[in-house]
Parts: sequence; structure tokens; C-alpha cells
Amino acid sequence: MIDNEKVLFSGMQATGNLTLGNYLGALKNWVKLSDEYLCFYSVVDLHSITVRQDPAELRKRARALLTLYIAAGIDPFKACIYFQSHVSGHAELSWILNCFTYMGELNRMTQFKDKSAKHADNINAGLFTYPVLMAADILLYQADVVPVGVDQMQHLELTRDIAQRFNGIFGDIFTIPEAYIGKQGAKIMSLQDPSKKMSKSDENPNASIYLMDDTDTIMRKCKRAVTDSLAVVAYSDDQPGVKNLIDIYSSCTNKTPAEVEKEFEGKGYGDFKMAVGESVVSVLKPLQDRYYELSKDKAYIDKVIKENAEKADYYAQKTLRKVKKKVGFPEVPRI
Repeated sequence: MIDNEKVLFSGMQATGNLTLGNYLGALKNWVKLSDEYLCFYSVVDLHSITVRQDPAELRKRARALLTLYIAAGIDPFKACIYFQSHVSGHAELSWILNCFTYMGELNRMTQFKDKSAKHADNINAGLFTYPVLMAADILLYQADVVPVGVDQMQHLELTRDIAQRFNGIFGDIFTIPEAYIGKQGAKIMSLQDPSKKMSKSDENPNASIYLMDDTDTIMRKCKRAVTDSLAVVAYSDDQPGVKNLIDIYSSCTNKTPAEVEKEFEGKGYGDFKMAVGESVVSVLKPLQDRYYELSKDKAYIDKVIKENAEKADYYAQKTLRKVKKKVGFPEVPRI
């Protein structure tokens, strides 16, 4: 690590299929951030098991997600991309931080309430303490910044509270992380209900474009996207469906919404939707080709997994040793 180089941490769950929203809103941005920070990008498989998973499917999806990180353009020997479960420090630090987190703080977490409602038959302790593991993920690497959406801001605030509480007792052990403030990725909404985000778990198959959708599927979903009866391509809150399609087209072509409006002035939604679909294909097809190429190279992916697990563990242990010493755990004798 270079002196004064700032650290960034982020991760994605190995559940469901990544959507165009995940790519344009986060993954695409991660590639650029690798030039500015020492980045740790985790496949957060420990978080995934708060909901019951098929073991073989989880392993398959975790490897596929790590491969997608690389296919999207992240250099795995520049940024550290790794499986959370391969670094025991995540679970170790999470337990310690549990003992410095209050029940009242966890009771206020809105995501626990939301997920409990969705999984009423499996409201487990992991679901409740999930934000503490998230805090451990961030603090383990002394992250300076964390790119978070509005829905995760509450968790980052809790992370800051826990770190400040620990530091107040034991001294300056943890870096207090800040939300990443910079050029935010596009917020892509559902193609069928533009009032909500495009989601990996949407039950409507036409609502989300998935990263591995083929060309015909992408074009069909764009043609079926909800618009309105105004027949005007305008970037307006009064036209949420059209505005969402403009955001997608803008992100895929690097054109401003104003430029898009001008390009489709006097044209109908049919032409516009066709162009949106083609722009999405132009972005996803190279990513898909690279993914299939990487998937065939087992030795290379295995090398990435092994070397990055060792790199992540090295940084994790540096923090964990300090924490264990401060809380009073006996050190292993050097004989």
C-alpha cells in the first residue's frame, strides 16, 4: 500500500442475477475508482446466507460474480477482488463489533424490517446482526470511503457510530469511513414500474435487464418498457418511464439527457426504444464475450481467487491484530 493512498471498500451479494442497474449504477463506476483508490471489492457470500441458499448454486453464483467483476473491466491484480468467506477476519471482527453495538441501534435498521416481512419464516439472528457484519467488512480494511446508495446510508452511519465508540474506548484503531461522494452511477429504475429501482429479485421478468440477457431478450424488454401516451421523448419527472429510458441511453452512450432529447425530437417511442435496446446491447455484448472467455480459463480465475484472498487476508490481519490486543485477547507466543 502506498503512503497516503486512500482505501475504498464495496461488495455485492452472490444471489440473483446482476442487472443493468447494478452495472450502470455501481460496477461500471468501480472500474474507474480502481485508478483513484486502493480498492477492495468483495463477493459478500457471508451476507448471502441470511436467506436460505442452495449450496451448489451459491458456489456457482459466487464464482460467476467474481468473474463478472473482471469481465466488467476491473483489473484483479490492481484492485483486490475476493470472496468474503475466504477471509476469516470478517466473521472474527463482526463478533467483536457485536459486543460494541446496541440492540436499539439494530432495532432501528429499516432493512431488517423489510427483509423480515419478505422472509417471515426465517427471521434469524444473522438477519438482525447483518449491519454489524457490514461494519466489519468496511472497518477491517480501514476504508476511507464506501460507495453507498440511499438504502445503505443507514448502515454506513451505524458503521461510523460503532467505529467512533470503539475508538473512544481504545484509541484510534479504526478509520472513520465516509460515504463516497463523486460522480454517482446512474440510478436505473424498473422497466415496468419506474417508481422503483431495477431489481435482481423482481418477479416480473420484463422489469429488469440482466447482464447476461441475449440480444433478442434485451430488445424485447426495451420494446415492452412502460412509457406514456404523450409520445414525446422528454427528460421530465412527469414522464418517469421515458426519463428512465433516457437515463439508460445516456449511460450507455455517454450523451447528456438534453442531447438525447434533441436526438429524438419529433420521433416516436418505437424508434427511441429500439435505440435504447441497441445501446444496451453495445455495452453488454463485449462484457458477455469477456465473461465467457474468462469462464473457460479455470486456472486464471483460480489464481485470482487464491492471490486476492491472501492479499485481503494480509490487510485484514493487520487490523485484527490491533483490535484483539486492545480488547484483551492473549497473543500467540512466538517460540
